[in-house]
Amino acid sequence: MPVVDMPLEQLKKYNGINPRPDDFDEYWQRALKEMNAVEPKVELVKSNFQSPGAECFNLYFTGVRKARIYAQFLRPAKIKKKLPAVLLFHGYTGHSGDWCDKLRWLTAGFAVAAMDCRGQGGKSQDSGGVIGNTLHGHIIRGLDDKPENLLFRHIFLDTAQLAKIVMEMPEIDRDRVGVFGGSQGGALSLACASLEPGIKKIVSMYPFLCDYKRVWEMDLAKDAYQEIRNYLRLFDPTHSRIDEIWTKLGYIDCQYLAPRIKGEVLMAIGLMDTICPPSTQFAAYNKIKANKQAAIYPDFGHEGMPGFADRAFEFMLGL
Repeated sequence: MPVVDMPLEQLKKYNGINPRPDDFDEYWQRALKEMNAVEPKVELVKSNFQSPGAECFNLYFTGVRKARIYAQFLRPAKIKKKLPAVLLFHGYTGHSGDWCDKLRWLTAGFAVAAMDCRGQGGKSQDSGGVIGNTLHGHIIRGLDDKPENLLFRHIFLDTAQLAKIVMEMPEIDRDRVGVFGGSQGGALSLACASLEPGIKKIVSMYPFLCDYKRVWEMDLAKDAYQEIRNYLRLFDPTHSRIDEIWTKLGYIDCQYLAPRIKGEVLMAIGLMDTICPPSTQFAAYNKIKANKQAAIYPDFGHEGMPGFADRAFEFMLGL
């Protein structure tokens, strides 16, 4: 069959090439300590969108560095017992989407929270010193600063804080919470479950933000990863800092968060993916120690996967 990366048998053994920082675990321990010290000041405001049998709210909370984070929150109107919940994460530069897209979860008895990533296409704030959204360049935000100021560090923490908030809601069964997303959303599903070990089910479609050096070596630092190439051309044209740059990106590399996951994982991987190359996805998948399964689509890239939405929905019904 056509191959854009390694053969499948090699992919199943591939372990990634982006450097892992020596203090990676301590870095995330410090990050979680910072997150847990934040007073989230949660607000639930009834949304203009409402639907029969549903209650829909705008959910706001304060994340690290005082950013105000937004999520859609929906729950069934009639609650007879504690509910399972699913957290939804969107693709790069996107937003939480339309309200009606989430109603299918309510028919199965779930509550739903769909987060806007700070500074991207939705309503969450980027507290980096400007008013309004920054949209692009989030991978490289912080590369010229301390690792603690990497923007994706803050976004990863936002996902864990949202999970904590939802789990503490009186109507939610904290032992029946899952996460779901594709591309950037797939990466955030992995990150959330790694930073909040109580997450029980994880659906990750072709996750972004994995094995950055491999993306660059494959000459695929374009499209969603274009900012890495731009950064190197503008700020390290002779690669005098290249090892430092890859190592710093290692702090926000999902392959190194993956071993922390405790819940059950379902991942979708297209072997023709030139946006998030299959090897980068397998770098994360192969490090997951929890129960896991991969749906492999040999002829598909970074796109819809026939039948996977149904499989993922049924998988989540197992909560």
